[in-house]
Amino acid sequence: MAEALDLAVPPALDDLVRDVLTLACDRDLKLATAESCTGGLLASLLTDIPGCSHAFERGFVVYTEAAKHEMLQTPLDMLKAHGPVSEPVALALAEGAIANSQADIVVAITGFTEAGPNPGEEAGLVHFASARRGRAAQHRLVHFGDIGRGHVRQGALETALSMMREEILR
Repeated sequence: MAEALDLAVPPALDDLVRDVLTLACDRDLKLATAESCTGGLLASLLTDIPGCSHAFERGFVVYTEAAKHEMLQTPLDMLKAHGPVSEPVALALAEGAIANSQADIVVAITGFTEAGPNPGEEAGLVHFASARRGRAAQHRLVHFGDIGRGHVRQGALETALSMMREEILR
């Protein structure tokens, strides 16, 4: 059975979304996302707040290696050498999202919500990258642990929004 997304967004997450969007609107900044393990959830949150969702420019949901390569020009040799869940790939996703959008700020998310079959594919391992047009992308790694798919995704949303907020204030 598929794990359903709880329609109630936790108040702290809702507050963070509102803060990010308000800050972006106040500074006339456009936002974009490049998402893998969150499957577009961040883009959905950034379009849920009436009156300020216009700060959201676009979202890329790049779940497969082919999508990462085709939509955001992530090099195939990088994907093979480092795997789709890695620091170089997260940085490439963020840089690709900046290059393929009109956004000023992007955040990229790639990770494992559950343990994979290969060594190093631990449940809750998520790589993030944020970028602001004209500046170097920043990486962050979080080990959420084996806390369940929904909880990893929620943690990833909180981390990504915090990184987006940091980029806005930088």
